[in-house]
Amino acid sequence: MSQTISATTTAVSAATSTVGSALHASPAIDAAIRAIRAEVELKQRELTGARPPRGELKETLDGWLKRATEVRGRGPLYPYLGSGAGHGPLVELVDGSVKWDLINGIGVHMFGHGDPELVEASIRGSLSDLVMHGNLQFNHEAIEFGELLVAEAARNSRMKHCFITNSGCMANESALKLCQQKTGGAPRIIAFADCFLGRSTTMSQIGDTAAYRQGIALNILVDYLPYYDPELGQRSIDMALWHLDQLIHRYPGEHCCLVTELVQGEGGFNTAPREFFTALFERAKEAGIPIWDDEVQTFGRTESMFCFERLGLGEYIDVVTVGKITQACACLYTADFNPKPGLLSGTFAASTSSLVTGLSILRRLQSGGYYGPDGRIARLFAAYKAHADAFVAKHPQWFPPVTNSLGRTTKTVVGGHGGMMRLTPFGGNKEKIGRLLNNLFEDGVIAFSCGHGPYHLRLLPPVGVMKPEHFDEVFAILEKSFARTA
Repeated sequence: MSQTISATTTAVSAATSTVGSALHASPAIDAAIRAIRAEVELKQRELTGARPPRGELKETLDGWLKRATEVRGRGPLYPYLGSGAGHGPLVELVDGSVKWDLINGIGVHMFGHGDPELVEASIRGSLSDLVMHGNLQFNHEAIEFGELLVAEAARNSRMKHCFITNSGCMANESALKLCQQKTGGAPRIIAFADCFLGRSTTMSQIGDTAAYRQGIALNILVDYLPYYDPELGQRSIDMALWHLDQLIHRYPGEHCCLVTELVQGEGGFNTAPREFFTALFERAKEAGIPIWDDEVQTFGRTESMFCFERLGLGEYIDVVTVGKITQACACLYTADFNPKPGLLSGTFAASTSSLVTGLSILRRLQSGGYYGPDGRIARLFAAYKAHADAFVAKHPQWFPPVTNSLGRTTKTVVGGHGGMMRLTPFGGNKEKIGRLLNNLFEDGVIAFSCGHGPYHLRLLPPVGVMKPEHFDEVFAILEKSFARTA
């Protein structure tokens, strides 16, 4: 019986095949893509480690940077312009230098530079008749992308639907609209100190960085809770609960959501235990306040695909946003938050190449052994921490105690979780860390900062391809750059 059904299905499929399906199954196209992929892999073999610029190419880089400054109005943060070639964690610039890229566009490129599978996926996506998918016209890739995200989220939560959009910031805008509509236009938002949600007019006001809203008309009502302080433990939880109770009492029925990053990104790779969130989420739920989980930076980067899975928080989450490593961004929500027509829409959702590449990434994450306490991401963080702890022990003069904005001092200078790694040198001094970042770039490591005082060295290595042994060369460069800075 099953053979008959299979044969019938095949016959129907063949009889109703489209020009599009025939195009994508073309042996000639397959052969061409295999040839391109082989050539990419051949050239990548020349990139084996960090190397300095080639003198004769410096003028080329300087010229491009001048053009970038003129067209944008200010210069780039680093003298960075890629040549278009890379090999996993390594990237070549137009001056011929090769760097260890440990920031990856603030975490976008989980599989580094020039990953052959993603090159192939991107080429196959480019064959589509649609360069961009949107609200009115889309192909099957958009449906499959949304289905995969919902299926993964629904394993440990109530997520039911997915809206695809063109940036993490717009995913967050969509989440806020869902929460506002669900609560009848409640005007206030509860967020955490040191949070970051994007740079739209609204998200800049919710995010707790004064510089990002300088000169913007302030028309968003935001109330901040203190984030977890590991030095205080249970007292930190009690303090946050007290603040939440005060807000609920002061503004009854006026909060549309409580939004949180389960690991704060821009704020300093701050982490909190499950009991911190459950205490606050339960109190918020009692008051009818929806829970929005912003995973634009954490998604895929901890010991589970969704960070709420790792902490067992799925039952509380009403809306979750993802982006960066997914290539196309999305807002997921429960059936109860399915909006009225017209609330969520957009001319652009994502390019076909982004969707096909994102699907390739998600499927690799599903089956590549990345998650769990002994997964590739956990092992990579363990390797980082071992190197960082030894580095701090070897050079204690570079790592004095750190004082936070509330005057509390800690000797903990190695932190983060999973693929989000943090090191706090020079007491968290902003100027010295800025000089360190410039020296690291010159010496062959691309990193960034995070935090608002104290400041930290932030690493977002390409956890899809970074190997524990790569930290040997990275920390050798760090030692050289730290010595120059100190």
